[in-house]
Amino acid sequence: MQEVYFFISLVAVISLLTGCAGYPSLLSFPFDRGGRSLNSAASELTPYLASRYIVFASDRNGSQTIYLFDAIDRRLLPLPGLNSLDQIASSPSISEDGRYIVFTASRQGKTAIYLYDRQTQQRREIAPDLLAEVRNPIISADGSKVAFEAAKNGQWDIMIYDLSGRVLVNENQ
Repeated sequence: MQEVYFFISLVAVISLLTGCAGYPSLLSFPFDRGGRSLNSAASELTPYLASRYIVFASDRNGSQTIYLFDAIDRRLLPLPGLNSLDQIASSPSISEDGRYIVFTASRQGKTAIYLYDRQTQQRREIAPDLLAEVRNPIISADGSKVAFEAAKNGQWDIMIYDLSGRVLVNENQ
């Protein structure tokens, strides 16, 4: 069960952000009408903060895709090979070093969990043989494990995989 403890809830992240420094001053990024910054006129969904990186889903270019913002350099980072025109991406999470991004993507009614490696610019499905509905992926800080919810027969369970796609924990077992 120790593997499950690497989850950080949004409440914990918000409490960290609202600490002594104060929330508005910590994440004070300018609005950019062109969509080249963190803040835009589009819907910015499910932000996830890890170290200097903020990863989020947004519909700012007409389809819901994943974006990565470097809070220190204050700019969006390119993610070649991550987003696909025929998929709706959501629920991203990023490893502490910024190398790995895990997210869900839906195509023709099927949702899957994907891992994107920023170093190799490759993405792949984490559990291609899993016959279940999946949601809410998160990656461990060291980037070695991916956890997500999977529903078989209507019951949501927590699954934990390593990066090779091997099941480490299935809470239904």
